[in-house]
Amino acid sequence: MKGSLPAETPELTKSCCAAAYSGDVVAMVLGESYHPGGLTLTRGLLGHLGLASGGRVLDVASGPGATALVAATEHPVEVDGVDLSESNVARAAEAAREGGLEGRVRFHVGDAERLPFPDGAFDAVVCECAFCTFPDKATAARELARVLRPGGRLGITDVTIAPPGLTGELAGLAGWVACLADARPLEEYSSILAGAGMRTVHTERHDPALARMVEQIDARLRALRMMRSTIPALTGVDFERAADLTAQAAAAVRDGIAGYAMLVAVRDQGTG
Repeated sequence: MKGSLPAETPELTKSCCAAAYSGDVVAMVLGESYHPGGLTLTRGLLGHLGLASGGRVLDVASGPGATALVAATEHPVEVDGVDLSESNVARAAEAAREGGLEGRVRFHVGDAERLPFPDGAFDAVVCECAFCTFPDKATAARELARVLRPGGRLGITDVTIAPPGLTGELAGLAGWVACLADARPLEEYSSILAGAGMRTVHTERHDPALARMVEQIDARLRALRMMRSTIPALTGVDFERAADLTAQAAAAVRDGIAGYAMLVAVRDQGTG
């Protein structure tokens, strides 16, 4: 069973996710990269996109900018990142300035379901560990296709969920924020993209990366709990609930329900 959208509203769900992933505590728990596989998997994904000199790349749900910065540093391309969180955009822009990439990397506040870019503006689009959190995936897929040039490539890494799906808190808002509740089987992601005129050309399973990330989160939560009296940002963090949710996520991974995958798709020449 796929995660049902919380009763509040899709917009509230998106705002909760954006707020959660822009906080200092999340940065402490997740480190430099906010997705399983880290920058190693990011580099692998970028390698499938055929990035050419002078090309334009869009990073959707760019967070603190790690993926966009790697793309611009290691490939001769210009990169735009878009994220719903103003603080993430500010943090990413500062990282680009510090890295001497201000002229080649730009960050914008925007919604994946209403991308602030013209049709066919990009040669490649990436979206890491975020597509599963978009409440209206069909609309988001159409937007990703719209901003791609015909023949352009989309690269996604994301959580996958196998039947019978999640239960308990992970099936509700907490699961949405944890990038789990509305994740879909890999085949369903391909189907959603096909409905937007994008043909899947490559997939890879990376389930062990999700298992390692859950283990790392658990270890960091334990360490931060011991330090909470010395770090103001940790005041008010419910470590018991966080540990319980992490245990639920670990069980879902262990039982083969939650996994992680890479998907590369090409925009059909006739899409428009």
